[in-house]
Amino acid sequence: MRIATDIGGTFTDLVALDQQGKVYTVKGDTTPPDFERGVIQSLEKSGIDPAGISAFIHGTTTIINALTERKGAKTALITTRGFRDVLEIARCNRPDLFNLVFAKPRPFIPRYLRFEVEERINAEGEVLTPLNREDLVKAAEALRKEGVEAAAICFINSYANDMHERETAAALKDLLPDVFITPSTQVTREWREYERTSTIALNAYVGPVASRYIRNLEQELDKVGLRGGKFFMQSNGGTTPFGGAKTTPINMVESGPVAGVFGAAVLGKALGEGQLISFDVGGTTAKCSLIDRGEVKITTSYRIERNDRNAGYPIMIPVVDIVEIGNGGGSVAWIDDTGSLKVGPRSAGALPGPVAYGRGGLEPTTTDACLVAGRLSPANFEGTVDMTAVEGALAERVGKPLGMDAKEAAVSVIRVAESNMYNALKLISVRRGYDPRDFTLVAFGGGGPMHASALAGELGIRKIVIPLAAAVFSAWGMLMTDMRHDYIRTKISLLDEAPPEELDRLWEALICTAREDFVAQGVTDMAYDYYADMRYAGQEHTVKLQTPAPSWDRAAKAEIVKRFHETHEHYYTYRLEGTPVEIVNLHLAAHSRMDKPEFHKLPLRQGSTAEALKERRRVYFTREGWQDTPVYDREALFAGAKLEGPAVIEEKAAAALVGAGQTLRVDAYGNLIIEMEVK
Repeated sequence: MRIATDIGGTFTDLVALDQQGKVYTVKGDTTPPDFERGVIQSLEKSGIDPAGISAFIHGTTTIINALTERKGAKTALITTRGFRDVLEIARCNRPDLFNLVFAKPRPFIPRYLRFEVEERINAEGEVLTPLNREDLVKAAEALRKEGVEAAAICFINSYANDMHERETAAALKDLLPDVFITPSTQVTREWREYERTSTIALNAYVGPVASRYIRNLEQELDKVGLRGGKFFMQSNGGTTPFGGAKTTPINMVESGPVAGVFGAAVLGKALGEGQLISFDVGGTTAKCSLIDRGEVKITTSYRIERNDRNAGYPIMIPVVDIVEIGNGGGSVAWIDDTGSLKVGPRSAGALPGPVAYGRGGLEPTTTDACLVAGRLSPANFEGTVDMTAVEGALAERVGKPLGMDAKEAAVSVIRVAESNMYNALKLISVRRGYDPRDFTLVAFGGGGPMHASALAGELGIRKIVIPLAAAVFSAWGMLMTDMRHDYIRTKISLLDEAPPEELDRLWEALICTAREDFVAQGVTDMAYDYYADMRYAGQEHTVKLQTPAPSWDRAAKAEIVKRFHETHEHYYTYRLEGTPVEIVNLHLAAHSRMDKPEFHKLPLRQGSTAEALKERRRVYFTREGWQDTPVYDREALFAGAKLEGPAVIEEKAAAALVGAGQTLRVDAYGNLIIEMEVK
């Protein structure tokens, strides 16, 4: 049996999959600050014997939480003389050009903890100035005096030659054995000094926190007798053993959300759907990503805390391309200084949670609004829901300032929340050059199925898939992943002028590194995907495209140029046929081939859905308003069942809305398929 656990801001999800493809699920509370406690509680709640678990895969918000809450380690930076202020200088591009009081993000490592040493390597990888060992000893003394817990090493042009970084790391580990030491090339060998320095600074900042968490979780799992393989979900859509996660924890910054995207791609392949938009609404955030022709988009231009007023902090690692907003079930509804209604980004979290949880929460949330709007039933909550308190919070904190009663306030909260989600879906599709009408929406998480039908109608999407175990689908996605590592090497050269044998040597070096890493982790069966970051000569930034496998002869280069023109035109609406094309980075994605069970099919049958009917109640639909609506139990709906909207389909920890004019059917895998005509 394979098991995955996913820690979210509000809930900790567990999904188990046996060799027959049957799925078992548990949804428990997240338990900050001891997150491992929630994992063990979910495992105990499942009743599964830990001794029978062959693989344990884990996704966590620990890393992103440590960054956003500034709860990382006291960290220092060791860099080349003259480059101490790279983090301060950052980039000149500003998200808000008209903000006269704009301030650059404050570095995670303050200036007094940034130390310079004498050394210099040029962009070709040649040593210009040898490493000064005396500077290293002085820096180590300063780190010891300051009580530093972690140190990042980032030298100029080390992506081309990392010998000085390796020497420095070895020396500091001898001098400071209790300090978490991390050289930049251990995380990325892609050029751009600011982005590289920011990445390794953040990796060092969360290193001690991640190491403690992984150690504690590993000890707890050992205590309950789990002896199978233990893996962490990475931001690139693959997994890595616990040991690898300790050295490069920054690779787990988006470990939970990306699993849902990857799961949507796997599900789409089984259903014959290659054009997908994944839509995941949890307790704290809503996340969406686009899958084009079955391919999950990967980017190294990821930033945390970026918004329309903040440039954010770059993290140059392979991350599934996700748009994420602070709008989930626990997002707080509030009135701003101008009297406007806002929903999120602040969340009530697991404690105290929404008012409906009865844990002391006083501020109304999206979940509370959906209860008052009839979308959720008090009977589906674990504890007793005090509806008087829920309605009172909405009436007092939202309705009173706006002159509304509780129901009107609930409707307003839902409309604002869905407007925010609608904008996020447009960002991942329309703003990236895609027409959402060409895609199927895969909706999951506790809130995704509840908002999907209205949003699909607004975007012109004709088909929605709500997967089995929708509320814990991200954890299910982890069970479908392989081990994956990405290797990126900067090599700037004109494609036509790059000798094939030189490119082959670079590819072979990446493949050898990948093979060594996988063999060290006990894996011998691997596959490779090849990508290149390319641009027109004279441009600054690049586009990523999948390339043929090496060697690149004349025909292969012609195919690469053709793909580049098409990709560039898709994103930027134009192509420059006569302009030379330049390689910037070679990107090897290496992944294992892990055995996974087949999807479990259900026998299709025909018949009445009356036995699945639970009740009828008044429900608010965004497009149709209040409707007298039948409510069905998802577990009682058989494969082949069909319904006409309006309807509500309830399952454990989630509810799906089917609007008027929409039809629902249950496919052979137990997925809910909602279809509609779009004018």
